[in-house]
Amino acid sequence: MRRPSPRLILGLVLLVAALFRFWNIGIPEKLVFDEVYYVDGAQDYLRDGVETNDGAAEFVVHPPVGKWLIALGIQMIGDTPAGWRFSAALFGTVSILLIYFVALRLFNSQFLALISAGLMSIDGLHLVMSRTALLDIFLMFFLLAAFLALLYERHIAAALLLGLALGTKWSAIYFIAALLIYLAFTNRKKLIQYIPIIPITYLFTWSGWLISEKGWSRDSSSNPLLSLYNYHREILNFHTGLTTEHSYEASPWNWLVLGRPTSFFYESPKGCGADNCSQEILAMGTPIIWWFGLIALFITIGYFIHRRERVAGLILIALLSNYLPWFLFPERTTFYFYAIAFLPYLILTITYSIKLYLEDEPKRPKRLQNLYAALGLTALIFAYFAPIYLGIVLTYDDWYARMWLPSWI
Repeated sequence: MRRPSPRLILGLVLLVAALFRFWNIGIPEKLVFDEVYYVDGAQDYLRDGVETNDGAAEFVVHPPVGKWLIALGIQMIGDTPAGWRFSAALFGTVSILLIYFVALRLFNSQFLALISAGLMSIDGLHLVMSRTALLDIFLMFFLLAAFLALLYERHIAAALLLGLALGTKWSAIYFIAALLIYLAFTNRKKLIQYIPIIPITYLFTWSGWLISEKGWSRDSSSNPLLSLYNYHREILNFHTGLTTEHSYEASPWNWLVLGRPTSFFYESPKGCGADNCSQEILAMGTPIIWWFGLIALFITIGYFIHRRERVAGLILIALLSNYLPWFLFPERTTFYFYAIAFLPYLILTITYSIKLYLEDEPKRPKRLQNLYAALGLTALIFAYFAPIYLGIVLTYDDWYARMWLPSWI
């Protein structure tokens, strides 16, 4: 029997991923979690070109790119819940294709590349963030696209994408710094291209604010660039001083073990066939992926120390630069869903560990069977948790059965 081609399998993975991400995307029919900020900002961009509050300048603490992308979805689909979330679903789906090509470049194996794409398509955090109008899915996309461009030595494209990532959320700066340090040791000639392109691209993302006279702090100086500098100084003060308590805040220490996932939405509706019903959207990774990912991270670190493999080193640079900096701000309010930025590289550590597992040729057939069983189990666990990723109404007992840890409630 002829095996299906890798292209056909990839197409099926992307099709199923898209169905999960676009199905009923307008549910809930209300703003959830921080959508209240970013959808409002997107609506302001379409109306005024900058963020305003009842026509007056509004202070906001994130750059414009992600909100412009949300605005693009609103412009295409309409100012509806589906329109708010359309761009996130699109970028989330395409990011699965990106990780396929990243893994293909790193491992030179269509089999391992398909595993990477498949795992990301059935991760719960990726699914939820792809169905919610927040900025982090766009940050993850631009960073992953830049990483792919770097692997293919498309340095101008990589620099442009890094500028767009920084124009989405400032937390991109650590990934950028890590890649520039890497290039300083491996390719200094190409590093020169990044130095002007990244800041110029970032500055371009503020064009609407620079052109308009409505932007917050726009008139703080007669020099628009100095006004923008003043604005950025205030943004920095906000981020470094953010210590507001939140019921779903989570220390970076517990992100990898899913210690405190973020509930984006919870209601107790009627119509589930029981006295008590639950409907939740829980931003939480598929447990088996994250728990094995923690093990795979240590395996990758160990083998990098032992073998000094470039592939392992690149994965670790990308993952740790998106993760470790959060430990520098222990007083800052942080949330688990920030981890979406390093999810692709966590999956790549799993893929790398699978590559190591299959290296023993005599044991390969048996180990392939074990691998297929593990992947099947992962898919089943994803399916089990899918209702709380998709906001499907459950009986309270069925919902509670999925709360494996008390801290998930």
